[in-house]
Amino acid sequence: MTILQEDSEPRLVEHHHSGLSTTFRGIEHPLSTSDAPFHQFRGIKYASIPARFRQSKLQTIYPPVTDATQHGPICPQPNGRLLVEELLFGVPEDRLPKQTLKQDEFECLNLNITCPAGLTQSSRLPVMIWIHGGGDRGSGSHWMYDAGPLVRKSVELGTPIILVTFNFRIGLLGFAGNTMIREDNKAAGDEGTGNYGLRDQQRCLEWVSQNILGFGGNPDNVTLFGASSGAADIICHLFSKANALNPMFARAIVQSPVFEPTLPDVSAAGWQLSRVMSTLQATDMTSLRALKVEKLLGLGAHIRHIDDGVFFREGWMNHFSHQHKGAARSSRSTSQKPHPPYYGNSLLPPSLHIAGHRHSSRSGSRLGTPRSRSRSRSDQGDTPEQPSTLQPLIIGDSSSESLLWSLPVSLWTSPAVVRRVKAICQSVTKSSNILRAYDISSATPEEEIVPHVLELVNDARCAWVTDCIAQNTKEERGGHGVWRYVFDQEGPHRNIPHHAADLMYLFDTCPLPDSISSPSSDQACPDMFFDGPFDVDDDDSGADPDFCFKDRDQDDLEWETIPVDEYSYTKVRDAMQSAWLAFASGNDPWRDDKVFVFGPEGETGERPTTLLNGRRRQNIWKSALEPLGYQLVSKLGAELSRGPCS
Repeated sequence: MTILQEDSEPRLVEHHHSGLSTTFRGIEHPLSTSDAPFHQFRGIKYASIPARFRQSKLQTIYPPVTDATQHGPICPQPNGRLLVEELLFGVPEDRLPKQTLKQDEFECLNLNITCPAGLTQSSRLPVMIWIHGGGDRGSGSHWMYDAGPLVRKSVELGTPIILVTFNFRIGLLGFAGNTMIREDNKAAGDEGTGNYGLRDQQRCLEWVSQNILGFGGNPDNVTLFGASSGAADIICHLFSKANALNPMFARAIVQSPVFEPTLPDVSAAGWQLSRVMSTLQATDMTSLRALKVEKLLGLGAHIRHIDDGVFFREGWMNHFSHQHKGAARSSRSTSQKPHPPYYGNSLLPPSLHIAGHRHSSRSGSRLGTPRSRSRSRSDQGDTPEQPSTLQPLIIGDSSSESLLWSLPVSLWTSPAVVRRVKAICQSVTKSSNILRAYDISSATPEEEIVPHVLELVNDARCAWVTDCIAQNTKEERGGHGVWRYVFDQEGPHRNIPHHAADLMYLFDTCPLPDSISSPSSDQACPDMFFDGPFDVDDDDSGADPDFCFKDRDQDDLEWETIPVDEYSYTKVRDAMQSAWLAFASGNDPWRDDKVFVFGPEGETGERPTTLLNGRRRQNIWKSALEPLGYQLVSKLGAELSRGPCS
């Protein structure tokens, strides 16, 4: 881990941006050295918010001198609790870095740029943009996402990059939508409703595209990367109309996406929002906008992306059909031409249609960047929604993502789970397949039901969806251009794999145990752990705060507690950082006909794709989940993860 020790008076640096006619005053990063100097410019406003529940507008005017020495405000969110990632990390609270970030509903659209010193417009370094997760909490300015260690690593490897983190609207402020808001937005000249957080992210991409050259970056070589709900946001951008017509990133890295393939339309989203408005006694836009922002925080935690008929391109949801490879190829070969002119249900056309992209099964080959964004409509294909470039993709998940929902899942009883599964499936055969596959019955002992439900939730909400995206996008690219990984390395503090553990290794900013070779002796539950709550509006009454799996027979545990030592931590960290940086620089991170493993116990390297059959429950997916289809699988995972009160 890299210790960040920021001086009370950091050394100031200045960078004149001729395109924006301003001089940005930033700081020399605390990790900067004489051999590898790099700077950080904080809190740069990239867009403005004209009103609550309105689309943001790109910021283009700056004063002669712009102060970029302090982090800007973040989107308002509930105070007084650790973030999901901090809870999952398992770091004692007194060891977590102390950070206070101002909250402001209308001044929260700002970004932070970390870059090597001495760059000019001719430098044209690769750019990485991080989209933070956390659902309705979190920010791109959080200490865990400090870009210093990763930028320093890029300099050490001889592949320097510029890294951008940023803030956007989250929670109800970022995703509320209904017909009333849609009409209000339409009157203001905006198309669509909801998805304000996603559109803020588009404004950030637009700002970077127009202005990063002035910081020494290459606007045509931008890599999006994000985790959890941030990874889900990247999936939305991949499927967006804007990306099909005017792509503003060259490639993407999707880490442990928590994505719901079945999104509400405006009417369904309005029904969800109506309950919130009723609680707040808001009946129209005037009263809704007059409410103090504090009253909106923590409400509608499950309100996220909306399929408003504008943001996403036609047929995007068909991408989540999970067919067996042989069956999919057979169906395509008999029902349509190999490369039809329009791909309404595809992420991108096959790779042979793309110029400037070269994919090889050998590591080290170069990846191209998107075509020029100035192409005419006639050059873009037969329809306005045909994607104009083939964006390479890294995608993967962790083995125990569902620990994110440990608390609500712990409230289930065996009979209640069986009833809920049958009610969702509405089929004796399908529900029986699910229950049998995950060894769940009304007679399942109380001490065993929670681990089994966690396995089902893990597959339905994370692992199976990730596999759907990985397989379908790779097939659409002619078998190339998608790199699959599995992250099964133990978290340094918890000593088991868990959601967000990869962030500790990638960013290398989290405090590690004093003695990394041995687990803390005073852990309340050293063998396994329990964390929560993670859905702020879940009813956790009656939950046992001391719940853990400690009393389970060790032979029944999928993962035993394996202490993380310095060697395994360093090995996984270096492998992950090197692969991500190579990808951002335009190189293959590993062979795309292999799967890369991170862990357990420090294992790293390319492995045959058949490894997924053992690391993930692919055979169960084929027999139990695929017959349900993505809509029911999504519903099953969401309802079970939110507990019996959902």
